[in-house]
Amino acid sequence: MSFLIVDLCGLLAAFLFIYGLKRMASPVTARSGIRVAGFGMALVVLAAFLYAMHVTPAARPHLGTNVLLAVIALVLGLGWAWWRGKRVAITAMPQMVALYNGMGGGAAAAIAAVELLSHEALTALHLGVALAGALIGAVSLSGSVVAWAKLDGRLRKPWRIKGQKVLNALVLLAALALGLAALLASGGPGPGLTAAFFVLALAFGILMTLPIGGADMPVLISLYNACTGLAVGLEGYVLGNPALMIAGMVVGAAGTLLTLLMAKAMNRSLANVLFSNFGDVSLASGDDIQGQMKPAEASDAAITMRYADKVIIVPGYGLAAAQAQQKLYEFVKLLAEAGVDVKFAVHPVAGRMPGHMDVLLAEAGVPYDMIFALEDINDAFPDTDVVLVIGANDVVNPAARSDKSSPIYGMPILDADRAQQVYVVKRGQGKGYAGVENALFYADNCNMVYGDAQAVMAKMVQAVKALGDAGAA
Repeated sequence: MSFLIVDLCGLLAAFLFIYGLKRMASPVTARSGIRVAGFGMALVVLAAFLYAMHVTPAARPHLGTNVLLAVIALVLGLGWAWWRGKRVAITAMPQMVALYNGMGGGAAAAIAAVELLSHEALTALHLGVALAGALIGAVSLSGSVVAWAKLDGRLRKPWRIKGQKVLNALVLLAALALGLAALLASGGPGPGLTAAFFVLALAFGILMTLPIGGADMPVLISLYNACTGLAVGLEGYVLGNPALMIAGMVVGAAGTLLTLLMAKAMNRSLANVLFSNFGDVSLASGDDIQGQMKPAEASDAAITMRYADKVIIVPGYGLAAAQAQQKLYEFVKLLAEAGVDVKFAVHPVAGRMPGHMDVLLAEAGVPYDMIFALEDINDAFPDTDVVLVIGANDVVNPAARSDKSSPIYGMPILDADRAQQVYVVKRGQGKGYAGVENALFYADNCNMVYGDAQAVMAKMVQAVKALGDAGAA
């Protein structure tokens, strides 16, 4: 009867995972979807403790110690995650996601290590599945940690050496060879063979991630999310745990689809993301761009938008870095009260992780019906009076349409340059995260509003309010 309850908890948890993920597909229901999936995870933990209470007699002497260690791990994990989750800034959200995702991959790899080093005989199928999960989980762990270091500014430049692809291939082949040796070893793999296998798997994750440029981080985070889900699903099979299998495969499938969609949004294959030198500044000097950047005052830009009929706002990472989303929405509400039609245009890879800008705007309280994806709003730019670009760069670069020598050529962009007037809020004249010069900034219909986005938006709000006060007087 007890094992039946455990199995029912696992199946119910799997249903809650799937239902929660379904609700996460819409911004309107995403919060409740996260709560539903979280309740499913609580059920999985409960089922694990119920299972531990009915272990085999041989394992009973260690039951108290194992349960104590599990409780300590839960308290530490929940406490730290709750504390960090409450304190994390929106700009640090991508690296937090990368780090937590890596912990999931590491947990799957740890389960595999325990299975490989246990004295219980595994079938060839179970051993092979455990090794596959160990490899994928270890790669996800070390790769996600490097991605976290890149996003957190601890590794500022891609690390590339001559023959790097060959080195990566050799490390992967060596890891696969050790995995095959572990599979064929009589009596199971020993500690030395297992340790060498994990060292090579972790090294491959590091080496694969180091050369990837910052512009590809959203795609990379999605890929490692898929890897973590797959590793968890494989180890769930080894443990005979249906909840882990279903949850892992759902996360793996969702992460894979998201990775492919984001690569498509950049008009690049996944292989190109992983193995090209996208973001190499030497490939993107921009020396042949004609014209010059033309500065404008924040107040002038604000007044122009106040008397426009249609305005589109393109948010980017600079908006998140300045924590200016609240002040931006205050400005948008002033425009809307004056009868201006305001919309937000969000590129699929804007920011540092999938959905980064959507989360940023939701935090400020921007209504969901004001936010439009690239494919839904691009046709509206030619009929728009003013486009306000805040902290975005590569996703509005017209070189992607016209310059075949540009590294971003062919990437779908927001057609901001086709509006009547464009204002770009930027801290300086530096290039974007991809290291590519932006031809939009030199266009005749574009003006640069230099400064921190928070300070610039405050000036714009003040300018529009001053107009209202003058009109009332």
